[in-house]
Amino acid sequence: MTTGVIVCGAAGRMGREIIRLLPEYKELALKGAIEAPQNPFLGQDAGVVAGVQPSSVPIVGELEQVLSSDTVIVDFSSPSASLRHLQSAVRHQAPIVIGTTGFTSAEEEQLDHLAPQTRCLISSNMSIGIALLTRLAEIATQSLGGGFDVEIVEMHHRHKVDAPSGTALSLARAIAQTRGQVGTRLCFGREGRVGPRPAEQIGVLALRGGDIVGDHTVIFAGNAERIELVHRAQSRECFARGALAAALWLRAQPVGRYSIRDMLGL
Repeated sequence: MTTGVIVCGAAGRMGREIIRLLPEYKELALKGAIEAPQNPFLGQDAGVVAGVQPSSVPIVGELEQVLSSDTVIVDFSSPSASLRHLQSAVRHQAPIVIGTTGFTSAEEEQLDHLAPQTRCLISSNMSIGIALLTRLAEIATQSLGGGFDVEIVEMHHRHKVDAPSGTALSLARAIAQTRGQVGTRLCFGREGRVGPRPAEQIGVLALRGGDIVGDHTVIFAGNAERIELVHRAQSRECFARGALAAALWLRAQPVGRYSIRDMLGL
């Protein structure tokens, strides 16, 4: 049976990539395309905007115009829009995949409250490789103990709005939790006379430039040796395919909040 997909943020980089790849997924079909009310692509065919064949699906400004319980929402919009879309998903008991990043602490609390009320998969990075990188970082943390300092370096294109990336922050949280240091203070930069580096500190450095899709490096620096775990996204296709795989998987799950790692069993 084919399931309808509603893409939120349809005219953005990720939205276009998802719409471009959708025809490869025979169990999924584009049913709706959503953008902000002031977006210049409103009313245009979503397929044409994505650079593929016409889809007969116009881009509209309100999710409620096309939403029903038998659709799956794939959301790469903005934090405030994603929260509104999640509220709509809860009302309609529709599954929703959220790949938006840049949520504030208050918005994260709203996500925590709303997400378990429907089938919801949230991930700051939809890449299968990043899910594995996170697990490898946890294993390294467990194996190396406290004798290694941890630094995370991420680099993205010049247009990325939030910094550090949601993925870098998720990696830092995973490492801190593995250490049993929930609430660990992160260091986002150093300048001047900063003194000795605290052993429990996790450094997170954000670099921006060019058209880089997304690089993440987790560095474990010890005495006389260093381990680096690296993931480089070569195109947005890896994120789009992860999101579409999540949409397929989420259809069959009970109500609850999930992650890409849940989908992969990591």
